[in-house]
Amino acid sequence: REVSKSLQIRWYRCPVDKKLFRELMLPRDGKGLFLALGHLGLWAVTGSIAFLLFSYQIWWGFAIALFAHGTIAAFFTAPHHELCHQTVFKSKWLNAVFLRIFALLGWSNYEIYQFSHNYHHRFTLHPEGDREEVMPATPSLRAFYIFQLFTVNIFGGYQTKGIVPTLHNFINIAANRFDNPYNSWGEELYEGYDEHRRKATMWARTTLLFHAFVIGGAFAIGHPILAVLISGSTFIASWWRYFVGVPMHCGLKSNDSDFRKSVRTITLDPLSEFLYWHMNWHLEHHMFAGVPCYNLKALHHATAHDMPEPRTLIGAWKEMRDTWKRQQTEPDYAFDTPLPSPTPNPALEEAVN
Repeated sequence: REVSKSLQIRWYRCPVDKKLFRELMLPRDGKGLFLALGHLGLWAVTGSIAFLLFSYQIWWGFAIALFAHGTIAAFFTAPHHELCHQTVFKSKWLNAVFLRIFALLGWSNYEIYQFSHNYHHRFTLHPEGDREEVMPATPSLRAFYIFQLFTVNIFGGYQTKGIVPTLHNFINIAANRFDNPYNSWGEELYEGYDEHRRKATMWARTTLLFHAFVIGGAFAIGHPILAVLISGSTFIASWWRYFVGVPMHCGLKSNDSDFRKSVRTITLDPLSEFLYWHMNWHLEHHMFAGVPCYNLKALHHATAHDMPEPRTLIGAWKEMRDTWKRQQTEPDYAFDTPLPSPTPNPALEEAVN
């Protein structure tokens, strides 16, 4: 709370044509429904296929379907993130409904995340104000961790949810204990904000009751596999969510007032971009957080002259791993993203910063 008053950062933002920027800022219910219902639909279809294959004891098919189902569910953190920004739908009630659906299914406390994420955007990679992303971070490829990511994530890790820490976190919050509510935050996140703290506690209790009902109901009707497919899906096969999500900040500069130094944009295939709700255009998202996620690619094209070249996923991982290796002997090292040389652009004479 004190940092909110004392830390003022003058962020650099690329110039954008005013008329185009106004258009890109407009949320559309149709585009939001396509993302939300499409993501939930894929999850429901793979879950239904997995249930049928399990019922018919077609084990190899069940294993494939369960893997696909978990891969899709692991990306529920993406809609949760976007809906917390409240920019997906023009109709605020749609945003509120889908936020709660994805938060329940994905074991996310949106009350805490909204509160914390405000700091992340205001003070990106400035450790005194942003504790969602604290550098340096490790782009781990350790065998046991990768094994968890391709099977069941029990202990969690950077950018992924594990069963044990998630349950521990929700039980603590439900009991009104906030010693570690989110990432590196502690009790200080809610100091002086008792009402917000109460809401976070109530949502933790709601989530635990929902999953207790799902799990108990699944056993009561004789289909315990439903507990796995609904309550457990976000912890299964979180491999792709990990590989796609880690590059957003890992290895980049802290305490810099230029988002281009602290955030990466990466290119992805259309399906991965859909599941990630276009957050691969992450630099554009941080620079202009009010732009709906489905307009970020267009925003990138409008600002490309002033942006670093987007990394590929493989290129980003190589960059992160090389940075991490160098940090073993130079702890203060961070990758310094090369910026484009300033070039005149007559089309942007009426631009906004």
